[in-house]
Amino acid sequence: MENNDVNEIVKELVDTYQADSGINFIDIKNLPLRDRILEILESLMEVVFPGYAGARDITSSNVGFVVGDILCQVQNQLAEQIERALLHQCRLKQADCGGCHSMAQEVTLYLLAQIPKIRNLLKTDIQAAFDGDPAASSFEEIILSYPGLKAITVYRIAHELYLKNVPLIPRIMTEQAHHETGIDIHPGAKIGERFFIDHGTGIVVGETTIIGNNVKIYQGVTLGALAPAKGQSLRGVKRHPTIEDDVTIYAAATILGNVTIGKGATISGNVWIKDSIPPGVTVSMARPELVYTQRKTKK
Repeated sequence: MENNDVNEIVKELVDTYQADSGINFIDIKNLPLRDRILEILESLMEVVFPGYAGARDITSSNVGFVVGDILCQVQNQLAEQIERALLHQCRLKQADCGGCHSMAQEVTLYLLAQIPKIRNLLKTDIQAAFDGDPAASSFEEIILSYPGLKAITVYRIAHELYLKNVPLIPRIMTEQAHHETGIDIHPGAKIGERFFIDHGTGIVVGETTIIGNNVKIYQGVTLGALAPAKGQSLRGVKRHPTIEDDVTIYAAATILGNVTIGKGATISGNVWIKDSIPPGVTVSMARPELVYTQRKTKK
């Protein structure tokens, strides 16, 4: 290919960038840095589960020093990324609130202060996984290898930032967990204690989903919204299911819309639900008619 050919391609490509908004990042200096956010997330995982990544030798005598050092680094790095996200939001709104720096500092301290609460919630999730899975041999196995626990941990961190209206960063965090685990939990969902995801691949939990305590869901479950024609006009409207306490939802079940699955209900695999289910009810598909064909053997 001749230089003139390349130059023509470059010119044509640059022409497509003109007047774009949102699909290129030219002349934008205040977007949060995705890789830096993922580094911060790994540091937070190390605080939530000390020694989890093996990046540092943590002992009973040095744990306070190590955790303090990590939190100091996270405080500076996360505040910078949150400020970038807030500045980006101001740019989109064509506003200058003048308070992005102080707000970022405040939100960062808020998140760090929530870590003890997050740990206590995760302890209930780990216990639920251990109690609910006879294949689990230890808490350590669950923490180190269960994709469901990884997705829940990232969600619980990201959710706190979502509650403080931090743009971009909560979704970056949960979409990374989605990429790693196949489990898509929106940071806006509200999830109670003792939440157990078994296997996990293909699970979707939408933004306005509410999940109570002691809920167990299996692979392929969708807690989604009906596909509305109104689109953006439904932003912030409750459009995903509410799952009450002690509900079990088996593999590949799909529950859509602002419906309620009552306390203690059981949702069997492969069902499609668009209506509320009363407490204590089991919902299942009619037994399919199986056809058995004997393989013919050669004479």
